[in-house]
Amino acid sequence: MRYPLIDGQGNFGSIDGDPAAAYRYTECDWKRLPKNCAPISTRTPSIFQPNFDEKEVEPVVLPARIPNLLINGSTGIAVGMATNIPPHNLNEIVDACCAVIDDPVLDLEKVAKFVKGADFPTGGLICGKQGIKDYLLTGRGSIKMRGRVGVEEVKGGKERIIISEIPYNVNKATLIENIAGLSTTRSSTISPTSATKSNKEGMRVIIELKRDAIPKVVINNLYKHTSLRTHSASSCSRSTTVGRAS
Repeated sequence: MRYPLIDGQGNFGSIDGDPAAAYRYTECDWKRLPKNCAPISTRTPSIFQPNFDEKEVEPVVLPARIPNLLINGSTGIAVGMATNIPPHNLNEIVDACCAVIDDPVLDLEKVAKFVKGADFPTGGLICGKQGIKDYLLTGRGSIKMRGRVGVEEVKGGKERIIISEIPYNVNKATLIENIAGLSTTRSSTISPTSATKSNKEGMRVIIELKRDAIPKVVINNLYKHTSLRTHSASSCSRSTTVGRAS
């Protein structure tokens, strides 16, 4: 998540696709972000509805200081409907909300000046602005993303590629497997001794290159043949096929 709401202790899964532990093996506390939200009294919500067994009532809407749906994103489908909202930067969204409060009839073109585009928790690069403009102004768009890649020199005149950020929703373990698969081809310039040294401080996937390799060519092949470059469809609209996500 772009802005986690809880501070977890234990196994909550990983970017490699590892499943989280059962909740009895974990514990959590509020993060700083929800702690700063306004306290909710029993008189704050104005509309209540019955709960699941109709023995009590619960508020239809809970007030919040921040629009969590926009800063953390959301994905889901329903009957004839689908949504895929990417996460956004908190500062940009709050500035846009303040502008709309000051001018409720503010047009989307002016709102888009505050919201520069999606802000993904795994980093990476967004290629081009058209996809961002499309989903901000029309509700539908496709964002092309790339991982952040660099080149380092090592002893012996050799070079290696370092991946420090990957596109949003890409499984790092699967990505490394795909890269390892490329190293088995006869014409590959990638050494089979690639490794990952990622930790809590950040991501660091090391791809060793053979002596005659050209780093830029290898990087372009990684973008072409692996999920180091991917697309994210952003939408919040009615789907033409029931039960199918946009």
